[in-house]
Amino acid sequence: MQYEQYMSVSEEVQAALAQGKAVVALESTIISHGMPYPDNVKTALELEEIIRKQGAVPATIAILGGKIKVGLSRDEVEMLGKAKDVEKVSRRDLPFVVAKGLNGATTVASTMIIAALAGIRVFATGGIGGVHRRAQQTFDISADLTELARTDVAIVCAGAKSILDIGLTLEVLETYGVPVAGYQTDEFPAFYTRVSGYRVDYRCDSAAEVANAVKTKWDLGLRGGVVVANPVPTASEIDADLITKAIDQALASCEEKGVSGKDTTPFLLAKVKEITGGQSLITNIALVKNNAKVAADIAVALAAKK
Repeated sequence: MQYEQYMSVSEEVQAALAQGKAVVALESTIISHGMPYPDNVKTALELEEIIRKQGAVPATIAILGGKIKVGLSRDEVEMLGKAKDVEKVSRRDLPFVVAKGLNGATTVASTMIIAALAGIRVFATGGIGGVHRRAQQTFDISADLTELARTDVAIVCAGAKSILDIGLTLEVLETYGVPVAGYQTDEFPAFYTRVSGYRVDYRCDSAAEVANAVKTKWDLGLRGGVVVANPVPTASEIDADLITKAIDQALASCEEKGVSGKDTTPFLLAKVKEITGGQSLITNIALVKNNAKVAADIAVALAAKK
């Protein structure tokens, strides 16, 4: 394959894939753009450990010196967490960051692409990107949604980030034919909170049920991903009214400062953290750990079906 010259897969991940074992992809923007140091590195390593404890192999994905890496070492995670020259890489950025020999952290979209190339079918993240508020004027819609329409990877997430227009995000997913399954829930979660006011397409109460559905989808030749919406644990969620007010303040600040494009989400997340006195970061860490556990369970169940 031509792409193999650009990609390096760790020995652990290679061995797991060759033996048909469960593997879970992890993105790297959470390390370089989603959390401050040292929380970012600590969380990234804890996610890998959670996945291993559930019987799967973690594959954190990033671009280091222009090389696509599938499965990072502890030193590489540490370097990525401290580095200041890390590009945020989505589908459009991938060829240029690789060609220029740069360091890059993968978003949901580019992590999906790389995971699929490597043969990984399950991916754990915090929340997917989607349709930004006021997208009717700005046309700011995440590439995550179009990637979900064409790349065969199941994403376990705590719904869409609350800073987005969740209703429009779900409408776009419906248009693209992307199933949204609630993991032990009928309601689509809103990242920091378990409630959004919107229902999921289907409810799945076990990892085996999710694995059966996604395998059936791909066996039928229905290309594209599946969103597995896994609510933040009840003990860690933020009050819906509190987080809504914080997000409204953050959005106002974003507009006032003229922040746009791929800088929008990191700016808003940092602002929400500031407004909530750090509570949003605590919740973010709790939900992504929960997603890693569920993703590993699904990957194990999927591997058993081969």
